[in-house]
Amino acid sequence: MSLSSTAQSLVLLASEGAEQHGGNHDSLNPYITGGGAFLVLMLMLWVTTRLNRDR
Repeated sequence: MSLSSTAQSLVLLASEGAEQHGGNHDSLNPYITGGGAFLVLMLMLWVTTRLNRDR
């Protein structure tokens, strides 16, 4: 199996899956999800910098 035939099979499989399910879930808002992830990362950064008193 060559790389191009494998890639073509994966693209076909992905396109069939997108047609059947329609993509995103109705209850997921990308702005809320992204904002929540950003806040969690900022909290982790703040905790890390507060606990790193080596310098």
